[in-house]
Amino acid sequence: MKIAIFWTGYVGLVSGACFAEIGHEVMCVDVDERKIENLKKWIIPIYEFGLEEIVKNNYAHKRLLFTTDAKLGIEFWDIIFNAVWTPPDKENHNKADLQYVEAVARTFWKYINSYKILVNKSTVPVGTWKICKNIIQEEIEKRKEKKEFDVVSNPEFLREGTAIKDFMLPDRIVCGVETQKAKEYMGNIYKPILRNYSSIVFTDIKSAELIKYASNSFLATKISFINEIANFAEIVGANIEDISKWMGLDKRIGNRFLHAGIGYGGSCFPKDIKALIETGKDYDFDFKIIKATEEVNEKQKTLPIKKYQKYQKNIAWKNIAIWGLTFKPKTDDTREAPSIDIIKELLKEWVAKISCFDKEWANQMKNIFQWEEHIFFFEEDMYEVLENADVLFLLTEWDEFRIADFWKIKEKMIWNIIIDGRNIWEKENIEKYGFIYEWIGK
Repeated sequence: MKIAIFWTGYVGLVSGACFAEIGHEVMCVDVDERKIENLKKWIIPIYEFGLEEIVKNNYAHKRLLFTTDAKLGIEFWDIIFNAVWTPPDKENHNKADLQYVEAVARTFWKYINSYKILVNKSTVPVGTWKICKNIIQEEIEKRKEKKEFDVVSNPEFLREGTAIKDFMLPDRIVCGVETQKAKEYMGNIYKPILRNYSSIVFTDIKSAELIKYASNSFLATKISFINEIANFAEIVGANIEDISKWMGLDKRIGNRFLHAGIGYGGSCFPKDIKALIETGKDYDFDFKIIKATEEVNEKQKTLPIKKYQKYQKNIAWKNIAIWGLTFKPKTDDTREAPSIDIIKELLKEWVAKISCFDKEWANQMKNIFQWEEHIFFFEEDMYEVLENADVLFLLTEWDEFRIADFWKIKEKMIWNIIIDGRNIWEKENIEKYGFIYEWIGK
């Protein structure tokens, strides 16, 4: 089938490349001319394992095209995926900004010339489909034209770092539809993937929109729950790793998202939880559990600093080393990462120097702290940041850190304190080298 993807961000580019990989003709549309020209040269704007190879292969075979021509993207393609950014609203940061979603809907009605489907792939609040449908319907009626169309909700469940696998081998594909015709089209789009024993679920559009928010909120709640248990485990002298392990063996609970640490970050969980809470207010509904999830997570982010201050209460003029800036490994995304909160808090304490290393640290961190003369970023040698450091904060669990040379660490640091925010090392092993070692929930 012929598919157009509007916006070549994370979801749009991955989805477009994967749709082309399973045999569809795909055109990715974006207003950013430079990004489109770079994509034609196989310059990928995001870090995602396997994506560059898929883009190159399908672009070479002309199954994947890139353009800034929105008219072309709608007139000559059957299904238009709306994969635009839904950032926090500028006036109300807890609310999702739908201006880009609505812009695509307006572009859709402007160029629709036959039966088309507008598919909301972006994560959007309940009722967004109706907003899009009304925009399209009202404009078509103004032109006194009769154009058949459908609006569908098809939320994405892609995890950064494993997005290609998640698309090709999904746990489920959720489609919210109104008509049998839209259901048949969506079924045909995903037919090649369904051969891999994945299942497609058809439901009403409101339920499809809410499924994504409910899923992310539940996973975030598991993280905050185990972090709260971890904090209590430290007080009573219990071991959170044993607790998590044996809890996870209960099939009703499962072992995913039960790893204690310094909280969640990224482009999805923080934003989606805030948006769901705000949507609840629109309907006079109070999400008590989800609000508590957010509150626990915010407190958890700066826990490593409190642990450090147990040994050096006054940390002014100390040299801080940080390993890991991204919100999780296998991505270059630092949005809402705990590292940002920690660095901001450290700067308030007037530390002398903060040296940071991350394998894929991304320019966004430089943009956030571009005027801070006390912060230095490294991306080549993870040991270089340890020179004369008073403490090492481990904030992202990259594999390279798991096999670190602790003799080398000790040689470079002037103090011997390590704060492990992700519980990747064993206390007994680290203490053999003479380190003071703090982890979460033990």
